[in-house]
Amino acid sequence: MEYAGKWRFHSVGQIDDNGALVYMNAEEHLASPMPYIDETDEEAVADEIKGRRQTVGSYVEVCDNGEMYLLVPIPEGVSQEELDEAVASGEVDLRDGMLCQGPLAWQERDGKLWYDTGIEGEVFGEKADTWTCGIDENGFLTFMTVRYAKED
Repeated sequence: MEYAGKWRFHSVGQIDDNGALVYMNAEEHLASPMPYIDETDEEAVADEIKGRRQTVGSYVEVCDNGEMYLLVPIPEGVSQEELDEAVASGEVDLRDGMLCQGPLAWQERDGKLWYDTGIEGEVFGEKADTWTCGIDENGFLTFMTVRYAKED
């Protein structure tokens, strides 16, 4: 499979009432309950919806040079002046008119895309590998709990 290119949001995983991981498309994710916030707090709900909109509007760009970028829409209400200041200060990067995280390194191993999460830690006292396989059994690129489908 050719991995280089843009991968658009497909679905996001959440734990259901039975403790199983289920994937929701954009509509389902935007409409799903918010048990971890006070849904009577209008500001908290609005912030959560903003965050969810950024997630469903995100994509991953996999470049031929071994770099991978997570791109998310600029949040609603951010002025051009605020954006210019944040870019000038190095607080954020832009790519294709979107906020950019990365680059992360990626490589093909045994026909699958692997990327370096940069997350360091230990498992049973041993240093954990920061690399993870990014392609699931259905061919989606999975970043954390978000799945992306390759654009044609």
